Amino acid sequence: MVSHRSVSGVFRRPRPIKPAPGQESVWDYPRPPRVEPRSERIVVRLGGQVIVDTTDSVRVLETSHPPVYYVPLDAFPDGALVPVGGTTFCEFKGEASYFTITAGGTVVERAGWTYPSPARGFEALGSRVALYPEHMDSCEVDGERVTFQEGNFYGGWITQQIVGPFKGGPGTAGW
Repeated sequence: MVSHRSVSGVFRRPRPIKPAPGQESVWDYPRPPRVEPRSERIVVRLGGQVIVDTTDSVRVLETSHPPVYYVPLDAFPDGALVPVGGTTFCEFKGEASYFTITAGGTVVERAGWTYPSPARGFEALGSRVALYPEHMDSCEVDGERVTFQEGNFYGGWITQQIVGPFKGGPGTAGW
């Protein structure tokens, strides 16, 4: 669903989709965000190879965003994570550092990130990496292939259990 502009031209919050039983609405997620430990099986493929297969993940939940899954650094095979220069800053989590991800002859620049010294409350992210699912061959949560959050900034993972509308796509900057 698309947001609407009021008469004054200011964006209004979009109308959330009502979740069915067993679903979550991103509009019920908190702000500031929350880190939540998870035990689903996370499988990520790149270059025709499995680069992550773990049941040890956390997800970050933030209002209007699909969850972002973070997996342990040591879940990746040697050489898959190549640190690159440059950082970004999140007002909640702190300073992010980036990785180029490489596997099976495929190299994806700045496709993963971590918070090596996260802000208080986000300590669980310090030894974990998040990936942009649109740049991987596939990302799965308990066997379900995820779709990615629109836009090129947030990196959310969308499953059938998550309903929006989601921030990130065209026309959502004012949410």
